[in-house]
Amino acid sequence: MATETKKVSPTTSRRRSTLPESSRKEALEFGRQNYLLMGAGALLIAIGLFLMAGGAMPSPDVWDDSIIYSTRRTLIAPMVILAGLIVEIVAIFKRA
Repeated sequence: MATETKKVSPTTSRRRSTLPESSRKEALEFGRQNYLLMGAGALLIAIGLFLMAGGAMPSPDVWDDSIIYSTRRTLIAPMVILAGLIVEIVAIFKRA
């Protein structure tokens, strides 16, 4: 007695999206305004990092707290970086 095996084909069909090809493509891409906002956010982050950088002492023998712990480095630069991150988040979630 030989047993025959039947190949079973899948019975479920793949669903196609009801949206036309052009609108599906537009829904996935960022618009011009998104890219401009992302560039502005990256620029703000770079400016914040530039404001935080530095700190060379005039003399290697002297430690000057006012250079290292200045308001520019401890307050302004982190706020500019956070503003840049917020702009980046807005750019990502903004609809085109």
